[in-house]
Amino acid sequence: MSAARTVLAVVDLQRDFCAPEAAVRHGLDPQLLEGVAVRTADAVQRARSAGVEVVFVRFVGDEDRQGASWRHRDRARGKPPKCLEGSPGAAFHRVAPGPGERVFTKYACFDAFLSEGFEDHLRARATAHLVLAGVYADVCVDSTARTAFQKGFHVTVVPDCTTSLHLPAPGILGFMERVYGARLLPRSAPGLWSHPALTPEQQPCPG
Repeated sequence: MSAARTVLAVVDLQRDFCAPEAAVRHGLDPQLLEGVAVRTADAVQRARSAGVEVVFVRFVGDEDRQGASWRHRDRARGKPPKCLEGSPGAAFHRVAPGPGERVFTKYACFDAFLSEGFEDHLRARATAHLVLAGVYADVCVDSTARTAFQKGFHVTVVPDCTTSLHLPAPGILGFMERVYGARLLPRSAPGLWSHPALTPEQQPCPG
């Protein structure tokens, strides 16, 4: 097994967050979200072609899975739960896991590292570099990037494969770059899958 592996994590690319009706509900441009979804699907294909492992992170928001503070917030703001287990809204949008690709589930939380088995899988695969795509940059992508950095993983965020919900995207991406040392590289960048701290001669073989 190669050392210092890279993994692409696709975060919450689900219908309740990305489909046109979701964009309208969130006050976002449907074409913007659809573009993110389509470009993320392209990034997934590029990763597979390069021999880079792809994992998928999904959100499930059923009320019986919510913590007390989450339930209180939603009730106080009249927010219905999203991505109910087994519902069309929980389905992936424009992407689908391939044979053998892992799916990790977050139950009413933002951070992929709170998904059972997510970190264990990365450690078992000797992952050192996590590439993040999906939604939203200022919520679940940022939460995952923050924990990844604190746990010693190098982080790359793909700006053309994400967008923000509450904060301006350039600001939150710049924040991740400054505070977590995250690289910001488009999906077509030649060095996207390379380990940020290794020279070309030191890069591990994919697969």
